[in-house]
Amino acid sequence: MSSGISIWAASAAEQLANISTEPVYSTTISDFQFEVHYMQDAVWLVANCANAARMAFRIAYAPESIVLEEVTNIEGGIKMVMSATIGTYHAAVSFPEEGAPLLRYTVSFTPAEDTDIPFWPRDIVIPDNGSSEGHIHIRQVGTRSGIIYASMERPAAGSFLYLQNFTALADYCNATETSVADTVGGEWPEFGFSLPPTKDKPLPAGRQVTISDAFVCFSNKAPNDQFEIATQFLTQLASLYLHLPKPETIYHDYPDILSKSLYDLEHKKCCWQQHKGHAYLNAYVSDYNTPPEIMVQLAVLLPIRDYTAWSGDYLNFGNDIYNNLKTFYNEELKTIMRWLPALEHQLDGSEEQKAPKVMDSWYLHHPLLNLSRMALDGDSMAKELLINSLEFAIKVAHHFNYRWPVFYNMETLEVIKAETQPGMGGEKDVAGVYALVMLQAWELTKEERYLEEAKKAALTLQDYGFDIFYQGNNTAFSAGAMLRLYKQCKEEIYLKLAYLCIANLFKNVALWQCRYGYGKNFPNFFSLFPLNDAPYTAVYEEQEGFAALHDFLMHAQGLELLPAVSLLLPEFIRYTVHRAAYYYPPMLPREMLAEETKTGELDPALWIALEDIHDGWEKSGGVGQEVYGAGLVFGVAPRHYMKIRDESFMVFIDYPVTAKEQNGKQLKFKVLGSKKLTCSMCIVTTNGAPAPELSILADNEPVKSTGSHEGRITYSIHGSQEVNITWK
Repeated sequence: MSSGISIWAASAAEQLANISTEPVYSTTISDFQFEVHYMQDAVWLVANCANAARMAFRIAYAPESIVLEEVTNIEGGIKMVMSATIGTYHAAVSFPEEGAPLLRYTVSFTPAEDTDIPFWPRDIVIPDNGSSEGHIHIRQVGTRSGIIYASMERPAAGSFLYLQNFTALADYCNATETSVADTVGGEWPEFGFSLPPTKDKPLPAGRQVTISDAFVCFSNKAPNDQFEIATQFLTQLASLYLHLPKPETIYHDYPDILSKSLYDLEHKKCCWQQHKGHAYLNAYVSDYNTPPEIMVQLAVLLPIRDYTAWSGDYLNFGNDIYNNLKTFYNEELKTIMRWLPALEHQLDGSEEQKAPKVMDSWYLHHPLLNLSRMALDGDSMAKELLINSLEFAIKVAHHFNYRWPVFYNMETLEVIKAETQPGMGGEKDVAGVYALVMLQAWELTKEERYLEEAKKAALTLQDYGFDIFYQGNNTAFSAGAMLRLYKQCKEEIYLKLAYLCIANLFKNVALWQCRYGYGKNFPNFFSLFPLNDAPYTAVYEEQEGFAALHDFLMHAQGLELLPAVSLLLPEFIRYTVHRAAYYYPPMLPREMLAEETKTGELDPALWIALEDIHDGWEKSGGVGQEVYGAGLVFGVAPRHYMKIRDESFMVFIDYPVTAKEQNGKQLKFKVLGSKKLTCSMCIVTTNGAPAPELSILADNEPVKSTGSHEGRITYSIHGSQEVNITWK
């Protein structure tokens, strides 16, 4: 939708409409002609599409006037030096992928004196304001990626994805103590990035800092519907991602972290409470006032079962959790409950959902999903609880016509809270989780009505476009449900919905590394936010999103996925493995941990994950230390360490793999992902002995080690390669 423009955009539009000078630089790529123009107060790059679509990007800006001092040709672009009263600019404009309309411009600024920046104009203007019309489909929220995804309908069709590389702005943010939160936004026809305004600290004189590092991917086509919007967004994001500077990943000794977490989870009383001979996990460390929740018990039990199957180790406390599950069943309502029925009278009403018989919509379906997993693994008790609860879940779905509110009363189905925010609807991705529960019930029982329920719920997701996402893990589960429906029903709509769910996920990630404030201590690149408006990343939603996308890729074997999805999902998984260890407070400096918590207590020495990691200028852990996030490390180890029978070493790899097969002293597997990117593989010894003599082939080509450290031998492997390891 068109809107009014600022005085800066109005001035720019007039200048851009009356260009009379030759461009400083010009190149034609595909259907686009790119020109760099020097004007009174700015240097612009204008992108002209052959169909008359036109977009302008402000490379450098000075409030009064700017002088172009020097222009140098470089491979695929130019470098410029500019001066103004306020200081000196250096800029580079390049097109990093030959033959592709993919732009990068990087700008640094050296102030002439200590400089306050109370305002900075946004860097994208559509010059033909009077005749242009377009839509911004995605924009930055909080500290998520600095993206704008927009399409133009008039005067001609076109679209582009803009990504500001916030990693490069660390020096600016450190010097001025500012955050990049909510800096990429605006409205058509003036939007993009605006430098965070300085407050108490000016930009120091003489210090060169990067003030922009922008990537833009162009298309001469505008998407026609929500599904084209999703696939084009994913495709353009993957194109930009290949050129985006990415942090190196670091190996973490997850088996060691696992043993520490396992000990604290089992032996620290602050993680548990007792009732009538049953031991229940608290939701948060030392939170004894809140009754036990079935979601919490199952959120830890399922990863423990994954770990047990991988390691062969029996965990006594896993049996304690298992034995208490039946106590959550309500015979009167014929369903499992969120809160332990025997203690729900203790709920204090401090929050809307902390009241007897109040259900948060996703909290019903998430335990049912975990029970269905257990039932499909042959657990009879889980099957009984699941089957006995399904009719209630179906009744609720029918009552709300597969469009769930936030909170409702389980006895009356009265809506207690209808919408997440006014006008935003309820918990939309619950439809996908419900569909997955019904799919698994169908697989378990072969009753067709469950499959029909799954299909009916799934189709409601068509109504939401880029607003499906309520909670990250549930949107990831929804993607998996849609993929499995596509495989079963062979109807294209479900595959389109799967991609739409994944696009919703990647709208809510941070494709940058915070290197200012406390952010220097925590790798946040490719982190997933739990809610649309959450100001922090959260361990539980990240852990489950990680597991759900692993599962998605396993179910996708044999299908020809959208290449962007095949590229991006393994990268998300890789960086989750890189980041996840830092949710544990012993991995972090104490000065970045909150002194007070909303719930329970925070013990910096305890190997129980923090719920919340914040922006670099904020302390973390203020929500609490999340016992139900304990499944994190139990989920990583079985998926990324391959145990070798009868040998004293394991193979670690930070990409997902499939087709694992060991025959004697040979191990074969297929690495997922794209050949355009690499992942890390390590040979990890388990008893201190040196690794055996190894031969490693990837696609039948020898792979040499990239180094060794503390008994680990490291290799770099491309995605989509078949690996063959032999030893003596």
